[in-house]
Amino acid sequence: MNITLRQLRYFLALAEHGHFTRAAEMSHVTQPALSMQIKALEEAAGASLVERTSTGVVLTPRGRQVLADAKRVMAAMSGLEQGLRQPGRGGRLTLGMIPTVAPYLLPQALPVLRARDIGRDLHVREAQTDRLLDELENGQLDAAVVATPPDRDSLTGTPLFTDCFMLAGSAERITQFQKDHGPLRPEDLDPGQLLLLDEGHCLGDQALEVCGIGRHHSRLDLGAASLATLCRLAAQGMGLTFLPEIARTQEMAAAPGLAAIRFPDPQPCRQVLLMRRITTVTDGWFDDLAQTLKEAGQALLASG
Repeated sequence: MNITLRQLRYFLALAEHGHFTRAAEMSHVTQPALSMQIKALEEAAGASLVERTSTGVVLTPRGRQVLADAKRVMAAMSGLEQGLRQPGRGGRLTLGMIPTVAPYLLPQALPVLRARDIGRDLHVREAQTDRLLDELENGQLDAAVVATPPDRDSLTGTPLFTDCFMLAGSAERITQFQKDHGPLRPEDLDPGQLLLLDEGHCLGDQALEVCGIGRHHSRLDLGAASLATLCRLAAQGMGLTFLPEIARTQEMAAAPGLAAIRFPDPQPCRQVLLMRRITTVTDGWFDDLAQTLKEAGQALLASG
């Protein structure tokens, strides 16, 4: 019996979600259809790939081996599709982007991408860094915009732009901070006054790294899921937060009363990159995408 790409996709979904129903929902098929394909894959493998439990499934040793092989196959298949894809000749392009970049970069970049052939069938997925990198490795994404250079041998990145951090809070709190401390220095920040994104968001960890402190020191770690939430809380005087420069114009317009000041040079910054698999062909669509995102980011920073 031949192993199909459909079987591998369903198996990857099952391995990721650990539950037949959730895997079927994410694959947009019925549970019996997914179960049938998993059973066929197990017959082809000559062994059980998953153990059914009362709460879901876990992979067997043979299942873990097949999972590794399936990831390589799907990544190679994605690479083949990318190699065949030419600007203006169709082909679905799936781009991942972290939440602290997407709301600001996409409105600037999408009109340009839509006007070019590369944006004809563009699908954007927003998720946290680790999820995006996993999906990029597995071939579920063609490229991903992140702000943390990953330590993964299978991936490489193209720098897009440098995004500096600013300190944001209510106008009254920022004014008082400057009176109390003079020139802004990261070491002067009180960890108990910092508003941070939930764990898993790289921006929160980067902010703490700037201050040389750990997350457990922050008494106001509210576990916020979005930068917009933090900015609105900060504008109300609830604390201080780090504001990426690309978000400055949009968040200050949406949160009246929010003020932001720069750190002195050298300013704390993050490097925004477009990631790809090392097997991805870099000419054609990838280079065009990187150039468009780079220009959009630079224009966004200039307008701020």
